[in-house]
Amino acid sequence: MPNSLGSLAVAHLLLQLRPLNRALRRAVEEQKRKAAQLARPDLSPLCLTDEHVKVLLEQVERSQAGGSMPACPWLLSAEERSAEERLRAEAAEIGAALPLDQLVKRIGLSDFEQQALLLCAASELDRAYERIYGFILDDLNRRFPCTELLISLTSASLEEQLSRRHALSSFGRLRRYGLLVTVGTAPTELRQEFQLGADVFGFLVGSGIDVFGLYHDRAEVGLPEKAQAPVQVQARQFERLVKSLASRAVTTIGVWGPRQNGTADLVVSFAVAAQRPLRRLSIFDLEQAGTDPIQTLREQVRMASGLGAVLWLEVDGIAEPGHERLQGLLADVVARCETPVFLTGSSPWRPDAVLQSDGYTELELQEPQLHQREQIWSQRFPELEADEIERLSSRFGLGSADILSVSKLARTQAWIAGNGQPDPVKNHVNKACSMVMGRATSHFTSVITPKRGPEDLVLRADLHAQVIEVAKFFALRQRVDQDWGFGHLTAGGGMKALFTGEPGTGKTLSAEVIAGLLSVSLYKVDLARVVSKWVGETEKNLESAFREAEESHSVLLFDEAEALFGRRSQVQYGTDRYANLEVSYLLQRLESSTALVVLASNVKDLIDSAFVRRFQVIVHFPKPGAAERRRIWQNAFPKSAPVSPDVDLDALANLDMTGAAIVSTARSAALMAADAGSATVSMADVVRATARQFRREARVLTPSDLGSYKTLLQGVS
Repeated sequence: MPNSLGSLAVAHLLLQLRPLNRALRRAVEEQKRKAAQLARPDLSPLCLTDEHVKVLLEQVERSQAGGSMPACPWLLSAEERSAEERLRAEAAEIGAALPLDQLVKRIGLSDFEQQALLLCAASELDRAYERIYGFILDDLNRRFPCTELLISLTSASLEEQLSRRHALSSFGRLRRYGLLVTVGTAPTELRQEFQLGADVFGFLVGSGIDVFGLYHDRAEVGLPEKAQAPVQVQARQFERLVKSLASRAVTTIGVWGPRQNGTADLVVSFAVAAQRPLRRLSIFDLEQAGTDPIQTLREQVRMASGLGAVLWLEVDGIAEPGHERLQGLLADVVARCETPVFLTGSSPWRPDAVLQSDGYTELELQEPQLHQREQIWSQRFPELEADEIERLSSRFGLGSADILSVSKLARTQAWIAGNGQPDPVKNHVNKACSMVMGRATSHFTSVITPKRGPEDLVLRADLHAQVIEVAKFFALRQRVDQDWGFGHLTAGGGMKALFTGEPGTGKTLSAEVIAGLLSVSLYKVDLARVVSKWVGETEKNLESAFREAEESHSVLLFDEAEALFGRRSQVQYGTDRYANLEVSYLLQRLESSTALVVLASNVKDLIDSAFVRRFQVIVHFPKPGAAERRRIWQNAFPKSAPVSPDVDLDALANLDMTGAAIVSTARSAALMAADAGSATVSMADVVRATARQFRREARVLTPSDLGSYKTLLQGVS
């Protein structure tokens, strides 16, 4: 029977403990030698004689002079290395890697950090190690591995002891990641005892627990070997800021602008250029339940200082009411902090304490221009042709962080789709863009994934062209606004369209088609969740809906728009004033929005006239004519539907019905046929369904409406 990963893991752990056992044996002999120097070693735990003190002073002087005992080489023998390679080969045969090897590789543990883990794992494996540790430390009450024991077993000089002592401090990876946890409170750092974090021993013996997801430093930001500053920042400007940061002429940098448009790239590239670690902290981290924000902030500043790191503070939301105490605390700490600090947010936060401190400067990142986005796309997709890069840049208004996500998703999908060899990446870019743009969870809108295209939209040719133009114009807006300079003449940069007409004439379908042409989602505002009886809450909810659509680059649809965008009235009651405030807010927010916003209304005259000038496109949807109705009837029955040859589309096209009514009627007819056990949908089924549809609309289908098919109305209930 082949070995399991668990048995291989235990064998590997026992193999790695052999050098530890040799080091412990030598440490025991050294402790016995020291004890032999004392006339009454049995009294040393109880009292100190003159002779004891003399021996201790000699030990201290010898250690500080560099004459301490060389550490026992903690190395596997040649035979043990061969045994280890055999274990690795057996693990590879079952498609796995030895847990200790995984830990060392994934986290990048040093030899000493690996030895520290093994020393703590030994006492989990066998309690006899506890008494051995106590004997070496000359105190049987100290049975857990401590800093003193770890560095004495592995260090050959005072310099090594100090270096490894730092690795075991709160700044070291083992404690920051939670792989080692402290036991109790020690009077000195040397006497601090450790044990393995929960489940770490189980992982080492092959339990399969995911310690990499459980144990990590949440504030630590992984840095690439190389990083490029955002294309919006000039190279010379970036270099000057890096030099200023290194010379401490600048200690705090504020970076303001949309989060997806290069803010993170800028901070990461600064840390890489300065060759410093990077630690990230948000307002959410400071406000976690059960934590003291003052203590958390001070601890993170201390940690960044101890690691020589750059501290990245995300301050979005700090200016909101209720955060006054936190604002003062943060401003005071940043103003006094000598650790390099980046403040980032979508809007500037400039407290007096920070502005008046020495070494503050800031950058404001704008949305990348079209040519800059082309540069980002080219960096992430060097295999794509220039015309494809241009199309992606124009069609998808994504920032650098989003384009990086698209690159990773597209390459993963390409690998999955390939048969041993990756599929061409260009085949998966559009889908990856849709995934990235539809990633946000919506609270105030219903997310619709477009399924119908222009061929499903049946309108007069001129109206159909107008609807398609909305998508084309929105895709081209970046070139017109940025390259051709029209952007500075208008606010927002988005696009607004008003669709009016009777219910069922194609307004919502048109919005879906537009979203599909742009390869984005359609966010339909849910009035039940947006409108609130509390003053000011409706505006907040609407702001969230606008922001959700803008951040996901989706089309935002207000159906039954007259409910929100209705005419302002004279103030007669207190509620009138607040209702007018909502409309005024919408006027401002609609104009400043960068999204494609579509308003659908049954009655155009109910929309406040102040909104009209804000629409680039206004389309009125009339009821379909006979030619359009016939096409709608034809599309209403899928090709796979078993439609009887007696279904007369020409006769049905003469009925005065909207597109939505026709689609609903066709489905009802199919349900009736299926319920009756019929193999096909007949004209009789369609007539019965049409009669019911007319009744729902408070109308009557008369025999004269059906012409030669009037007999099918007989007995219809």
